[in-house]
Amino acid sequence: MTRIEFHFNTSERLLHTCRLLRKARAQDLRIAVVGASATLKQLDAELWRFQDVSFLAHCTEQDPPEVKRASPVALGPDPHAWGIDEVLLNLGDEVPEGFDRFGRLIEIVSNDDHGRAQARVRWKHYKSLGYELLQHDLSKATDS
Repeated sequence: MTRIEFHFNTSERLLHTCRLLRKARAQDLRIAVVGASATLKQLDAELWRFQDVSFLAHCTEQDPPEVKRASPVALGPDPHAWGIDEVLLNLGDEVPEGFDRFGRLIEIVSNDDHGRAQARVRWKHYKSLGYELLQHDLSKATDS
């Protein structure tokens, strides 16, 4: 069964996402990231400038096939287009289609009213399917 985590109360959603991707890559995990096109475009830009001394290798749906095959982090609307099944990171408002094919799903929730309201809907959906949900309140944690 997919492990589902909610990371909520972040004021810097994309920065937190970059940090999570860095940690996942340090564990040699492959990650698919889904969300609205505008959000993924912003994340793509943030990943290019996230760290001065290293680069988080990633691809988007516009990249050539050889780049997509080699990339450990994939950004796009279809989480199954990449052949990744380890980690799915959701930056969107909806429940990602086929999330249950992944070993782990991470929901990143901003601290604004819209983000929290949409996350509650997804939370209820996962609970109704019998998933045990883990929560990480980012207002009480320090990110590194």
